[in-house]
Amino acid sequence: MLKKILIVLLAALVVIQFIHPKPNKSTGDQPNYIGKIFPVPEDVKSILAKACNDCHSNNTRYPWYSNIQPMDWWMTGHINKGKRGMNLDEFANRNLRFQYNKMGDVVEQLKEGDMPLNSYTWIHKNAILSQAEKNTLMNWANSIKDTMKARYPMDSLVKKKQ
Repeated sequence: MLKKILIVLLAALVVIQFIHPKPNKSTGDQPNYIGKIFPVPEDVKSILAKACNDCHSNNTRYPWYSNIQPMDWWMTGHINKGKRGMNLDEFANRNLRFQYNKMGDVVEQLKEGDMPLNSYTWIHKNAILSQAEKNTLMNWANSIKDTMKARYPMDSLVKKKQ
């Protein structure tokens, strides 16, 4: 009986190797990229590329183990959740309140050490941010918030207290 169960499990493991979700790979220009509406300095682009873009953009760099199921499904779940939270390639397509609040979330999550996720930095050691890199990202996010405050009325950026 145990042998039959192991054979079925092995067969299932082999079969799922042929079932993969669509990869998070875009081609061409990203018309709604955050850099289209706010400046993204080169040092910030570099930090975003190494620690954020795999889960928060339309273009993920996939490691070798992403070809193995169920790892691909697990990674796709993380990527989809990250993109729902904030997608840098779709940022300009979101409303002002979302943009303003998301920059506040960036600062808060960096201060708390919540981003990048531990499950990401375990394998991607280069994504572990130094305090200087965190400060660079926080200053950038705060500068976007300041730009928005100067450009738009506050009631379009924050929800009115009732």
